[in-house]
Amino acid sequence: MAHLHAKAMKNLKNSEFVAVWSRTPASAEGFANKYNVKAYPDISRMIKDENLDLVIVCTPHPFHKDPTNEALIAGAHVLVEKPLASSLSDCDSMIDTANKYQRKLGVISQRRWYTPVIRVREAIEKGKIGTPILGTINMLGWRDEAYYSADPWRGTWLEEGGGILVNQAPHQLDILLWYMGEIEELFGAWENLNHPYIEVEDTALAIIRFKNGALGNIIMSNSEKPGIYGKVHVHGKNGASVGVQTDGGAMFVAGMSNILEPPVNDLWTVPGEEEMLNKWVKEDSEFFDKIDPTVYYMERQIEDFLNAIAANRDPLVTGYDGRRTVELFTAIYRSQRDNQVIKFPLQPEYDRTDYDGRI
Repeated sequence: MAHLHAKAMKNLKNSEFVAVWSRTPASAEGFANKYNVKAYPDISRMIKDENLDLVIVCTPHPFHKDPTNEALIAGAHVLVEKPLASSLSDCDSMIDTANKYQRKLGVISQRRWYTPVIRVREAIEKGKIGTPILGTINMLGWRDEAYYSADPWRGTWLEEGGGILVNQAPHQLDILLWYMGEIEELFGAWENLNHPYIEVEDTALAIIRFKNGALGNIIMSNSEKPGIYGKVHVHGKNGASVGVQTDGGAMFVAGMSNILEPPVNDLWTVPGEEEMLNKWVKEDSEFFDKIDPTVYYMERQIEDFLNAIAANRDPLVTGYDGRRTVELFTAIYRSQRDNQVIKFPLQPEYDRTDYDGRI
């Protein structure tokens, strides 16, 4: 993912990519040489010497907190790869540090910039489906042994932080929350069904009750070859439904595959707009063919974050948004551990060492 961010920063007119830090100095040197930037052994020094406005954190998920906090304290705003962290305690530490030092904190969720994703959000905001009463995620994908062996941190609780919930699902979880609002309670379950060579879950389910009375359902798995689709659908009180397929075909793996199918609206029964679906699919597919989707939408989010810094406003996806996603998947882990409905909001568990039931 760091390479995609580097390409995006190089492409943006309001961005100047100048420096890199890594937990592994040799990795930083190689990265710096590739993009003609300077490698630093220390984050604070990098920020001070280069007078940086923005740092983007792309370390493995359990290692987001320390570089983020160091960067915030040194004076930079920080955009963190998804998920914001693998634990609520890390999320809260980063949010508290950002607030204390009055810096902006955001989390990557570039699929919010997909035109069909925005179209669903606007339909909800304009009341086209009435009050949303049911939101669903259906995400069926595949990860093989080569994927998990590509990096030593993959597939482990302590190095990756989790499986499909922590790594593959945050985009769709964020979109569902963006559409449906705050959660009241959740009952969830997870399992490793056919990946015996990893520790983490490859499948997870949840039933959700939102604070507005709406219901939700999540079904997600990394056990379907070759990887089929990721869909987020919302059904309204007036009987109309809207939805988006954010991912189709074999699921995207950064550095290992491309995005095979364009994001499209796959469900649209808004009265008077039923005939628009084919038109939108055609338009969105044609646009998809003209861009590099692995970088283009990353550019849009980084651009939004830089504009937020310049205008002193919140970015579209904030640190709080990132925490909500972590709160959701944490609730699924705790629900299975405790075999009970989990009430929201959730707080970190400082008195336990079972990693919210993962270990």
